[in-house]
Amino acid sequence: MATIEECRAALGRLSDSMQSAEGDVGAAAAMDRSVSCHVTDLDVTFAGRLTGGRIEVHETLEGPPRERAQVGLAMRGEDLLALVDGELHFARAWGSGRVKLEAGLRDLLHLRKLL
Repeated sequence: MATIEECRAALGRLSDSMQSAEGDVGAAAAMDRSVSCHVTDLDVTFAGRLTGGRIEVHETLEGPPRERAQVGLAMRGEDLLALVDGELHFARAWGSGRVKLEAGLRDLLHLRKLL
């Protein structure tokens, strides 16, 4: 089972890789949206913004997100680590229900380039 610190570090690594992305991926990462990532097995939510090509986590909250973010993710901690480390393919994880993604249609079209 992943720890809160490991999940927070994984989001930092994801943010670093997004910032260095180019082309369509870089353009998708440049969105400015509120974002949340609920780690279901730890029952903790990282809330912040996707801005300037980075994920900025502003707060770590117990339980599910208190407010609906423009881009919301939910998954187990181990799946978050595996996604960031390239061991789990996002589309397969999303299709099988291991990862839940909530976003508007327009944002989904941009995010598919990232994920």
